[in-house]
Amino acid sequence: MVTVLYFISTLADILSMAIFVRALLSWFSLPPTNAIVVVLNQVTDPVLAPLRRVVPSLGMMDITPLVAIVLLQIISRAASSV
Repeated sequence: MVTVLYFISTLADILSMAIFVRALLSWFSLPPTNAIVVVLNQVTDPVLAPLRRVVPSLGMMDITPLVAIVLLQIISRAASSV
């Protein structure tokens, strides 16, 4: 059981970092065919896509990555505190 919780905590932390890097890279004009961009999109889209349907955008700002990171950190802390 401890191994599963550790895996969940680690996975949530890795996804948080991937979403953070994706948000940072969105400030630069990298082509969508860039290998890093493609991998980050494939890894983070399963988390971000459902949230984009629920979280409203603030003008031109997409706060979905911030919401996702907060939720993932809550999951990580809950899994590691058990």
